[in-house]
Amino acid sequence: MSHIIVGKKKLLSRVRRIKGQSLALESALEGEPDCMAILQQVAAIKGAVNGLMKEVLEGHLREHLGGEDMTKEQRTEEVEQVISVLKSYLK
Repeated sequence: MSHIIVGKKKLLSRVRRIKGQSLALESALEGEPDCMAILQQVAAIKGAVNGLMKEVLEGHLREHLGGEDMTKEQRTEEVEQVISVLKSYLK
């Protein structure tokens, strides 16, 4: 069973928290926001997204790259895909 399906409830909870934080940021920006409050909210959202990425990436690495049932070519392709996503994420 996929690690996404197993951890679906936890992942959806994280996404909903991020959604709530984003909506709060949007509301704050529509008013007369305090710069520090906005900076703190952006930092909180970034931290939440980073946590989500860590959770999904860790599960992916453990399930898809940690298994013994992959050929060397499959593992190499999988590693390249992860590297590509990480490069995009870390820009």
